[in-house]
Amino acid sequence: MGLPVDESSLRAQMCEVALQLDATGLNRGSTGNLSVRNGSTWLVTPSGVPAQDLYPDAMVSMDFDGQALGPGKPSSEWRFHRDILMSRHDIHAVVHTHSRYATAFSCLHRDIPAFHYMIAIAGGDTIRCAPYALFGTQTLSDHALAALQDRRACLLGNHGLIALGTDLKRAVAVAVEVESLCEQYGIALQLGEPHILDAAQMQAVHDKFKTYGQTNT
Repeated sequence: MGLPVDESSLRAQMCEVALQLDATGLNRGSTGNLSVRNGSTWLVTPSGVPAQDLYPDAMVSMDFDGQALGPGKPSSEWRFHRDILMSRHDIHAVVHTHSRYATAFSCLHRDIPAFHYMIAIAGGDTIRCAPYALFGTQTLSDHALAALQDRRACLLGNHGLIALGTDLKRAVAVAVEVESLCEQYGIALQLGEPHILDAAQMQAVHDKFKTYGQTNT
């Protein structure tokens, strides 16, 4: 689960991921942003640049005091990226999207319950929705950190989605799955009231996930 060793590989990977998020519709135009840990510093996408216009050297290197270490203006959301990476040593990449279904539920300030066992991918029995706060503020970051406690994803009220991972590939996988779950939940609500899995059923899922995908040796 290690990150690429050299910074140039990280920068190139960030460009690829930004294009992937745009191509899949999880982001559009210049919406959303992403970051990745780079040793004692970290990299974040620049402010207001569409995915197709990004290039490796455009990624902004920052320290954990919030100071840019090179040229470029960091994403306006750099605070929650910094705070997540600083407080969660198990996390090395953060993906923020304005994807359609996750954002729709964020506008309802509605947690996503355990209507489907794959809710466990976010690390708990719900995907929490943080209260609304103005983008780019410390208040938004504080709300996000609370909603992400013991979680790998949360919704941001009237805003979008945050997904976390041990690397960018895994963070994107969480973002894709959460968006799919939000779509499924929206469809289920149109048909009726979804059955919600109880705590014991979800604990069994979490236990199963501990060895999921591993081969017997």
